[in-house]
Formats: sequence, structure tokens, C-alpha cells
Amino acid sequence: MSKSKKIKVAVIFGGCSSEYSVSLQSASAVIRALDPARFAVISVGISREGEWFYYTGEVSRIENDTWREADCTPAVIAPNRRVHGLWVLGASGVETVCVDVVLPILHGRNGEDGTVQGAVALSGIPLAGCGILASALCMDKDRAHRLAALSGVRVPKSFVLNTVTDEEQAVAFARELGFPVYVKPVKAGSSYGISRVCSMDGLREALAQAAFYDDEVLIEEEIEGFEVGCAVLGTEELITGEVDEIELSGGFFDFTEKYTLQTSEIHVPARISEEQAAQVKETAKRIYRALGCSGFARVDLFLTGEGELVFNEVNTIPGFTAHSRYPGMMKAAGISFPELLTRIIGQALEG
Repeated sequence: MSKSKKIKVAVIFGGCSSEYSVSLQSASAVIRALDPARFAVISVGISREGEWFYYTGEVSRIENDTWREADCTPAVIAPNRRVHGLWVLGASGVETVCVDVVLPILHGRNGEDGTVQGAVALSGIPLAGCGILASALCMDKDRAHRLAALSGVRVPKSFVLNTVTDEEQAVAFARELGFPVYVKPVKAGSSYGISRVCSMDGLREALAQAAFYDDEVLIEEEIEGFEVGCAVLGTEELITGEVDEIELSGGFFDFTEKYTLQTSEIHVPARISEEQAAQVKETAKRIYRALGCSGFARVDLFLTGEGELVFNEVNTIPGFTAHSRYPGMMKAAGISFPELLTRIIGQALEG
């Protein structure tokens, strides 16, 4: 295949988000794994401050966060649908870089929440992954839970503290629910701002910590059991990876454990029966469809001691290093990381 016939994939990384550093690791892994015989990568970096750049340097400098030091030119996705690409704002004027498909590898707010998906929709360039509505809904833990419940899936009992509710109402809810409880930003990922609160003494501090990341805070019951996940691929016909299981030595799966596994372990396949694994997969697909997901996403649930599934959350752009949960579940189902990326891009172009 000649270079001119390669599919031009704009991989967007970084982002004005608390999960900026996570995105750099995921995007580096994706760029390295994309088949160079099929794809020409166009790297688009977003700084922590929200500046957009066309980056032409080495992947290693994305990985170690030195990419801003050279080989960067200000750029923007052209909202003009006739352009079908980037406007690169160089010293000698505006240059157009054509793009066939956009693959956003962004985590958290201002990237995984429908904002960047909206910009891509305006451009008319095919988008790999969930669209505007599903991205926004899945980032919002409260509204995602409400829709999942309407689809017949159990969700944790919860209370949302926002501008129309009072902190004393939140305290009263926690007291009535009983400890421990989880306190979470409604719209955040990678466990940023999440606390497991075991008594009334730590509640207000946990509320303040979560409020640093979002203007809505969720108080949620603790579900007895363990977490299982299901990787889902597709839009009309859905493919699932093998179910995985998070084994904790204590506490909860916070940011440190997610990215270092110091005291935790992920089992793929999960140590559950075939019948339970099938139930997880079917429930994950039901939630995926209820929230309007497309392309790919990871659905996380709790499995209780009584064998009941309880919805936790959907990650529309899950971790994408070669060792992350989503690629791991797909690998266990026989789909390698490069093949997974090829399928994700292919279905975006077909859609």
C-alpha cells in the first residue's frame, strides 16, 4: 500500500483535564500499535491549558510529556466540512492537513465528555468511538445511572449535591444510608476526587475534595461484592471481550491502584462461572445500548455475593495502553491490540 493510500488517522491526546497525563500514556501506546502499513498518524496535542497543536515529533516525547518543546504548530479541527481536516496555523499562513478519521484518546472532561466529539461532528470527519450524547451521558454518573435503571439494571442508592441541594441534605442522606459511603465528582474519571468515607467525621472533607473536580457531587452507597468489567466493541452488532475482575487487597480501586496495581490484581477472564460471565456481557450490552454508545466503551459493574449485578459506570474512552483493561479483555477474546485499533477505525469509516 502506497503512503498516499494510507488512512490518515488524527490521534488527539493530552487535554485540558485532570487526566492529561493518563491520556499521554494511552495515546503513545495507540500510536505505536497502529499498523504503519495501513495508517498514517496525524498527532494532535492539546495542552493542559487547552491549546491545540499539530505535533510532528517523536512518540517518546508524548510519553514523557516533552512534546510541547518542539515540532508543534498551533492547529484546529476545521469546522468547515469541505476542508475535512486540520487548519495548521504556521508562520507562513494557514495550511490544511487532510484527515480521514479522528481517534480521540482523551480521558475526562474536555475530551471524553462530548466536547471534542462535537467539534469533530461539525467538521464532518468520521469519529472513532462514542458520539456527543453518549459521551456526555456516560461522563455524568448520575444521569447514566438513571438511564441504566430505566433499562432494568440495578444501580447504587445515591444523592447529588449541587446548586439546588443543600450540604445538610447530603449529610442527612449519608447518615440515613449508613457508612461506609463513596463520595464522587459526578463528572470525572480515573478515580480523581473519589473518597471512601467510613464515618461522619470525614464526610465534609470528602465533599469538598470531590467539589474541586466538579460542581456536582455524588454520595453513593457501598455495594458489597467486587468489580467486573466488560469491553464492548461495535454499534449495531456488538462484540464483547472476556470479562475481567478486580481483586482488591483493601480500600477501593483508586488512581494509584488503577495505574500501578501495587496491591491489586486484575484477572482476565474473571474468576466467575460461565453463566455469570454471560450475564455480565448481556448486561453490559444492555447498558451500552441504553446510553447510546457506539464504536467502543468499557462497562463496569459490581457483582454481589448473591450474584446480582449492579451498574458502576461506562468509560467511553477507557485506558488504551497495551496493558490496560479494555485491550486486555479484547486480547483474551482473541483480538490483538493492533487488530482492535484497526477494527475501531474501520467501523468509524464504514459508519
